[in-house]
Amino acid sequence: MPLRFRLIVLVGAALLAGLVLGCAATLINASRSVQNEMRSALLVAEQTVDDVVSQIGGSRNPQRDLADLVASFKGNRHLRVSVIDNGAAEQVNPVNDHRPFGGVPRWFIRLIGVAPETHRIPVMLSGQPLGTVVIETEPRNEILEVWNELSAGLVVLVIFAAATIPLIYLSIGRALRPLDRLAAAMEQFGEGDFAIRVGDRLAPELIRLRDSFNRMAARLDAADADNRRLHEQLLTLQEEERGDIARDLHDEVGPFLFAMNVDIANAARLLKEGRAAELPSHIQSAAEAARHLQRLVRGMLGRLRPIGLAEFGLGEAVGRLVEFWRRRYPKVEYRVRIAPGCENLGEPTDTVVYRIVQECLSNALRHGKPSFIAISVDRDADGDAIVDVADDGPGLRDEPALGYGLIGMRERVTAMGGRLIFANRAAGGLSVRAWLPSPAATVAEQARAEAVR
Repeated sequence: MPLRFRLIVLVGAALLAGLVLGCAATLINASRSVQNEMRSALLVAEQTVDDVVSQIGGSRNPQRDLADLVASFKGNRHLRVSVIDNGAAEQVNPVNDHRPFGGVPRWFIRLIGVAPETHRIPVMLSGQPLGTVVIETEPRNEILEVWNELSAGLVVLVIFAAATIPLIYLSIGRALRPLDRLAAAMEQFGEGDFAIRVGDRLAPELIRLRDSFNRMAARLDAADADNRRLHEQLLTLQEEERGDIARDLHDEVGPFLFAMNVDIANAARLLKEGRAAELPSHIQSAAEAARHLQRLVRGMLGRLRPIGLAEFGLGEAVGRLVEFWRRRYPKVEYRVRIAPGCENLGEPTDTVVYRIVQECLSNALRHGKPSFIAISVDRDADGDAIVDVADDGPGLRDEPALGYGLIGMRERVTAMGGRLIFANRAAGGLSVRAWLPSPAATVAEQARAEAVR
C-alpha cells in the first residue's frame, strides 16, 4: 500500500478512535443527565401535588381540584400524571418531541439505561380516600434529545471528514513530493549516475536525508572519477612499460644477440676452415655479449618485479634495497625495523610496501641530503600494515607539485584500499606514512563490493 494511503488510513483510524471515545463519553454523560432530569421532574411534580393535596380539604369541589391538578401537567415532556378515583382514571400524557432523525433505536435506549419510575400519592379527605395521584416518569423525550444531538454531531463529523480527508490527501501528497524526487534521484544513482544531486527545499526532517545523500553521491562521484583516472593511468603505464621493454629488447638485446650470432657463426666457420687459433677472440666476444645480456635482463626483471621479494621475504628484499643505496651513500645512517609478523603480509601488500620504501629512499637521496633515513613496517591492533619512512632532509616546499613518484605511491596505496600521508616533520625532514588493510579486510571489502554490484 502506498505511503499516502497508509497515512490516510492512520488519520481515519485516529478520527474513528476519537469518535468512539467521544460517543462513549457522551453516552455516560447522557445517562447521568437523563437520570438527573427525571429525578428533578419527579421531585417538582411531587411538590406540586403535595401543595394541592394540602389545600384540598377546604375546597368546595375536591374532584374538580384533582382534575385541574392533572390538567396542569399538560405540555410536560417528562411526566405522565393520572388520578385514579373509584376505578375511573384521568390521565395526562407527556408531549412527544420532534424527531428529525427518526425514532430512538431500542439499543440506544438500552445503552442509556434509565427506566421509568412510578410514584403514587394517595389523596385523603376527612379520613376517607378521595383518590390516588399517579406520577410516572417518561425518559423517552430526554433520550430522544440526546439521540438528536448525537446524530447531529455525527452528521457534522461526517461532513467534516468528507471535506478534510481530501485536503489531507492532497497535503500529504504535496509533503511527500520531495520523497518522490529523492527516490527518482536514488534510482538514477543506482544506475550509476553519481553526478545526481537533490537541491529541492525540504522539510527540516528531510534536510539531513538530502544532505547525506548529496555527500554520499559526491564521494562516490569522486571515487568513480578516481577509478577512471587510475584505470587510464594504469593503461598508460602498461603501454609505457611495454614500450620500454620493446625498446630495450630492440636497442639492447637485439644487437647483442645479433653480435653473439655473428661470433658463433664466425667461430663455426673458423673451426671448419681449421683456423682454431683464431677461435678464442670470437668466443671471448660472445661471452662478453652474454654477460651484458644477463645484466640487462636482470635489470628489466628488477623493474618488473622486486628481486628476492618472493624468494626471501619482505625483510630480505628491503635489506638488499637499503644495501644498494648504502654502497652509493655510505655517510647516510639507515635505520630499518620490520616488526615480527610483517615478513610475509601477502604478495600484493609486500609489493606495495617494497615500492613505497623504494620510492621514499630514491626521493630522499636524490632530492635531499639527509643524515639518516628511518624505515619502519609494523601492524596495528586491527592487523593493518603501517609503513613509515622518515628522514631529516629539507622536506617538502610549500604547495609542492607532486611528482610521479609520490603520485604513483598514492595510487598504489589507494588501489589497495589504504591511506597515504606525507608531511614535513616538526624536527625537520619528511615523513611518509601508509596504512594498508590486512588481506582479510581487503577480501571482505571486495566481497561487499561484489554484493553491492
